[in-house]
Amino acid sequence: MKPAPFEYFVPTSLAEALDLLARHAEDAKPLAGGQSLVPLMNFRLARPGVLVDLNRIPELHYIRAHDGGLAIGAMARQRAAERDPLVRERCPLLAAALPLVGHLAIRTRGTVGGSMAHADPAAELPAVAAALDAELVVRGPSGERVVKPDAFFLTYLTTTLEPTELLVEVRLPPWPAGAGWAFEELSRRHGDFAIVGVAAVLQLDPRGQVADARLAFIGAAPTPARASAAEEALRGQPATAESFRAAAELVVEALDAQSDVHASADYRREVAKVLARRALQAALARATPAG
Repeated sequence: MKPAPFEYFVPTSLAEALDLLARHAEDAKPLAGGQSLVPLMNFRLARPGVLVDLNRIPELHYIRAHDGGLAIGAMARQRAAERDPLVRERCPLLAAALPLVGHLAIRTRGTVGGSMAHADPAAELPAVAAALDAELVVRGPSGERVVKPDAFFLTYLTTTLEPTELLVEVRLPPWPAGAGWAFEELSRRHGDFAIVGVAAVLQLDPRGQVADARLAFIGAAPTPARASAAEEALRGQPATAESFRAAAELVVEALDAQSDVHASADYRREVAKVLARRALQAALARATPAG
């Protein structure tokens, strides 16, 4: 199929793009990598009257150090982030998640900011943002605001972005010293959307016990879901298979899993528990006790 008719604009600055969105408001859609929006338009599930192409705005294309962590421009390609040594050094969890995103062709066009703004509950990058408590920088007619993931992601394919706003930057905090990481997911085939996935970060204290744990799930709730009860249960506990198993049993409290053609809600919850244990064990293998 072909998309419905639309006007097409190619701004060359952020200010110009924001002006176009302000002028056309509800009728406009920003175009980043197009890996999600273009298929929706082709099937006429999305019918924007105006398309604002962000690809020629150089000020949105960057990956750089920021306050000990990373700042990633919204139009940075996923493949560029996957290959960037600064990403591997400063955010190994993101480096682990990126190869799981679709296929090479998709990552070559897809953008980091586009994945966040699209807010697919099965997408990997929003889970990384949730696990690390990232900052999402939004620009609009009223200026700039910084939003945390739990406030940014509202439900399926829905964020707090207004029609006249753009996500312009993703800020990832400094990597916790000695922390281990893992990203585990189950999909029917490599490159398919995850049925369930989990991003895990694990820190150990000088005695080898759990100082902090982060678990953020995809595919099992309308947004990336932090398993707060499981995280709290792990803190101060020995980093053992037994404590990981006990924490995994608490994961279901965070999940609003739904049944669909791919899996039942019960199956998703069971898979989430299994993946939580695997991810914690993999993170433990990479962790170094503090001190």
